[in-house]
Amino acid sequence: MPKDDTALPVTLAPRRRLFGTDGIRGTANRAPMDAATALRLGQAAGTFFNRGSHRHRVVIGKDTRLSGYMLEPALTAGFIGAGMDVVIVGPLPTPAIALLTRSLRADLGVMISASHNPFEDNGIKLFGPDGLKLSDQQEIAIEALMEGDLAAAQVGPMRLGRASRMEDAPGRHIEAVKASFPRGLTLEGLRIVVDTANGAAYRVAPTVLWELGAEVVKIGDAPDGFNINRGCGSTAPAGLAELVRERRADLGIALDGDADRVVLVNECGQVVDGDQILALVARSWHEERRLTGGAAVATVMSNMGLERFLATRGIGLLRTAVGDRYVGERMREAGCNLGGEQSGHMIMSDFGTTGDGLVAALQVLAVLVAEKRRASEALRCFAPLPQRLVNVRFDGARESPLKQPAVQEEIARHERLLGARGRVLIRASGTEPVIRVMAEAEEEALVENTVAALAEAIRAHTRATA
Repeated sequence: MPKDDTALPVTLAPRRRLFGTDGIRGTANRAPMDAATALRLGQAAGTFFNRGSHRHRVVIGKDTRLSGYMLEPALTAGFIGAGMDVVIVGPLPTPAIALLTRSLRADLGVMISASHNPFEDNGIKLFGPDGLKLSDQQEIAIEALMEGDLAAAQVGPMRLGRASRMEDAPGRHIEAVKASFPRGLTLEGLRIVVDTANGAAYRVAPTVLWELGAEVVKIGDAPDGFNINRGCGSTAPAGLAELVRERRADLGIALDGDADRVVLVNECGQVVDGDQILALVARSWHEERRLTGGAAVATVMSNMGLERFLATRGIGLLRTAVGDRYVGERMREAGCNLGGEQSGHMIMSDFGTTGDGLVAALQVLAVLVAEKRRASEALRCFAPLPQRLVNVRFDGARESPLKQPAVQEEIARHERLLGARGRVLIRASGTEPVIRVMAEAEEEALVENTVAALAEAIRAHTRATA
């Protein structure tokens, strides 16, 4: 029998099969989001991070989905069998898990959440000891271990891990988030409506805002295991907008299920996306000489209006593939401390390693308070160019339409037609057989015609090969 410290050889798989752009996701109690896979993931990730003679530790958090009660113990068992001590913190936002992983000097952090998805789904995100999401290479290595013989790598009885619950984890997170708000400012006199999507921030977000002095109106703060993101949160802000107008609030804050993204609602009830948030914070930080790297980082989906606005302030815009992990990687490469997505993922590396919706909202509030401006004025930094996105579904068993010469030629033709007046972005979804067709230009009609023509070219190929 191999010794307890025998390392399994890792043969890298050619690509990730389980991991997507944000961990592993799927329908709860169906592979890969079932207890058997979670157990095996715990065994494999525990084996991969079980290095050295020190006592190994993993932090596990979750959102409020019913299926979290199934996945949490399965992961715990896998990690314990791999010789890791498990610290369970219960429902907390994703950025809290990244924070606690570093604070506790843990070897690994795990968040059980499917973010903005409905309760039927769930997901598992992994963070390294630096609080950063794992690299593609690390995920590939863990998948390779999962596909191999894990029995030989499980530790002996004397080296099994232990599990414990950390009761003060919410308080630690609350204090860390409050520390991101300038000491000389207060939220006193402001009425804020916060929608926590019946998710992971249902306790901590209202507490943070109240302790900073705001009058807080709460919605989406009564999770029952089934209602996470249901008609609430960052993907459904209509109810928040109505309540902001009704209560004459100064700002509305809508988080998603794991609170790593945010959209805002101004006092008029108008929804504000991540591009406007990024513009306001980048402008403010640049004027205060706090913006590093001379640029902000956004994805290919961010509006051209953002890029033009930042350019007029002498601020660059670096674009990445869609996904906050890629935004974070580009920020580190370029030495930037601010990045985000149009969808509301905001990474502010002065305060954390991953997207944090509540910290982003506090940075906006800091500008509103310091400059004594209303949200409707401050959060209208630029007029967005007309933008249209259409999803075209195809038979996933067949070759992607984007590989067809006729489709490629049509895309190139429309890129030439737009020229400097706009742009075309065509990409395949990483999670479903869908081609996302996006066009952006100064003229609404041009955008509509471009998207319609490209979508039809893809559909025509799909019909021809059916």
